[in-house]
Amino acid sequence: MNEFFPNMLPAVAVTEIPVLGGGAFPVRRVYCVGRNYLDHIREMGEADERDPPFFFQKPRDSIVQDGAQVAYPPFTDDFQFEVELVIAIGRAGKNIPVAEALDHIWGYAVGIDLTRRDRQRDARDMKLPWEAGKSFDASAPCGAIAPARDARHFKGCAITLSVNGVEKQRGDIGQMIWSVPEIVTELSKQMTLEPGDLIYTGTPAGVGAVVPGDLIDAHIEGLPSLTITITPPEA
Repeated sequence: MNEFFPNMLPAVAVTEIPVLGGGAFPVRRVYCVGRNYLDHIREMGEADERDPPFFFQKPRDSIVQDGAQVAYPPFTDDFQFEVELVIAIGRAGKNIPVAEALDHIWGYAVGIDLTRRDRQRDARDMKLPWEAGKSFDASAPCGAIAPARDARHFKGCAITLSVNGVEKQRGDIGQMIWSVPEIVTELSKQMTLEPGDLIYTGTPAGVGAVVPGDLIDAHIEGLPSLTITITPPEA
């Protein structure tokens, strides 16, 4: 610390996610893919089913871990869940060829893209950025990361989400329009990927609203599960 210019604020805490088998994965950035399952595109009434993938970001401190209590957020009356496969990047790269994309993946996890759907719709209708609907506090729950050496590179397996024990979403990773390698490749064309980056890969159909008291369970075959509880709004 320079004696003439002391730190004016406390150091920012590092965001980490537990790793299956021990250790922690430090998070650098959180990217999300919009519209990557046909059935979800159709249920949302979106337009071209063959549009290239597009990406948005959430702040890294929006990550919460398995078992978290998530307060119902302000500025919404339609708070919804989206279960997703999460890619954890372990090797830097840009303009990564599809054939080399898997070499940049450190592991995988189950994630939930929590969404203020009414604010997302407002942004869509007014052609505004999605941050109000997507990038708020505790909006990116993420389960423990399974290293790629312990989990297959996902091409097809069940992805599900239940609320209070009732299944709401069921799909298969193989239904993604853009595969795991293609997602890594497309994002690396737009910016350099670095170790610590997470990529939420989109959700199947069945998204819906939750209220305080709801217990949400998210599962992907072969990965640690993710459970969160929705609590009343904070005062």
